[in-house]
Amino acid sequence: MTLIRLDSVGKNYGNIIALRGVSLDVAAGEVACVLGDNGAGKSTLIKIVSGLHRHDSGTYEVEGRPVVFDSPRQALDLGIATVYQDLAVVPLMPVWRNFFLGSEKRKGFGRLDVHYMRRTTKSRLLEMGIDLRDVDQPIGTLSGGERQCVAIARAVHFGAKVLVLDEPTAALGVKQAGVVLRYIVQARERGLGVIFITHNPHHAYPVGDRFLVLKRGRSIAYRTKRDITQQELTALMAGGEELELLAEELESVTSSAASELAQDAKRLGITSD
Repeated sequence: MTLIRLDSVGKNYGNIIALRGVSLDVAAGEVACVLGDNGAGKSTLIKIVSGLHRHDSGTYEVEGRPVVFDSPRQALDLGIATVYQDLAVVPLMPVWRNFFLGSEKRKGFGRLDVHYMRRTTKSRLLEMGIDLRDVDQPIGTLSGGERQCVAIARAVHFGAKVLVLDEPTAALGVKQAGVVLRYIVQARERGLGVIFITHNPHHAYPVGDRFLVLKRGRSIAYRTKRDITQQELTALMAGGEELELLAEELESVTSSAASELAQDAKRLGITSD
């Protein structure tokens, strides 16, 4: 079942073309990876999907219905949750307070139902494979990967059908990036659609089902996993022809530098003719 469909979507900021003719499908139980270097248009695509900005051209459908969002709340009401790279957490607050931040559970006379929130946070994190000793510890004491996973579990708990993950592994080491990738796979196995924004094909390929590669606001490739290898994806990301030209240029510079060093050595009498 297709949860989200973008068809030839475009976005302009005045005379600047941020996106043009970009298409993307996200189905339930599928990870769609959006790759691109800085300035490729990934952030603009996130803002359109999450309801922060309107698209100027093309169509945006959620479960088969055309939509034009006026705010992220409207997207969230339809089950589209975005986890941004910088994470909207309060470092000194406990994990459970951050889990329910903005959606606190209350009981009689408006009091916080602390017992319910602690218990629910613990159980939801366990379901995602995160076993915290104490949900009362400040979330700032968790690793970057664990904080990302708490944000993912929170979105799932509050009814997300589609998770939009903005560079969740960008600032993480190898081990912590692996932790986040494992939870992305778990979200897919739970039937969610996932949009995984990244600039790293080595993180995208193991978990992805579809791959959209952007460059300067345009799609240069949109492939399923069976139609592309990791090496081909890396070449598209890096710009195969540009890398070849760079390699030739570096080789030329290296040869020239070596020749100059040899001449200097002869002139100084360090080497014989």
